[in-house]
Amino acid sequence: MLKVTDLHVHYGAIHALKGVSFNLQEGEIVTLIGANGAGKSTLLNTISGILPATQGQVTYLDEDITNSPAPKIVRMGIVQVPEGRKIFPAMTVMENLEMGAFTVTDRALINENIALMFKKFPILEKRYKQLGGTLSGGEQQMLAIARGLMANPKLILLDEPSMGLSPIFVEQIFDTIQDINQNGVNVILVEQNAQMALSIAHRAYVLETGKIVLEGEAQEVLQNPSVIEAYLGIAQEEA
Repeated sequence: MLKVTDLHVHYGAIHALKGVSFNLQEGEIVTLIGANGAGKSTLLNTISGILPATQGQVTYLDEDITNSPAPKIVRMGIVQVPEGRKIFPAMTVMENLEMGAFTVTDRALINENIALMFKKFPILEKRYKQLGGTLSGGEQQMLAIARGLMANPKLILLDEPSMGLSPIFVEQIFDTIQDINQNGVNVILVEQNAQMALSIAHRAYVLETGKIVLEGEAQEVLQNPSVIEAYLGIAQEEA
């Protein structure tokens, strides 16, 4: 469904991605794990058209979308839920959802999707008149995901969805990601909580300093000694 080939990205003189190649098959959750600064968010931002690639190719459903404008990529069915949620704090929950549907012209479909989001996230229906900035962190993350789904994506890019959330909200968010996937939306998940990410993903890639250093079935990566030492040490000790 998505194929990234030999992707290079620079921030000025900084070589942020150094020949990254990976793919996503239909129906999958693929997780990208790695330390801060490894290039995970840069990779998502390049796929979604926010950052330009200096070399390489991004192919989506057999079409080259490298360096395509971000609104075009959304219309093609790829949506990103950014790190830090980035909801519109001065807009209500309802207005945030409507902003997510900026590519949808059928008002009946927008209303249908809003009803679907309220069913999926009942707390948002209770808060629909409330300003986004007054929601809790977990509620804002639910709103950010719901806003992304309003565009009817085939592929959703989730950047650190559990960051800063309480354990109960983390569980809810990961349950939601699985539910989204089971309902036909493919997922690329960037996540610091490697253990949770690997527990729900089909396949995984490990990034270090702009390069993929390990890839495989998620359960295999979860058992890899170097991954356990680097990313799962605390979780393993607690278990």
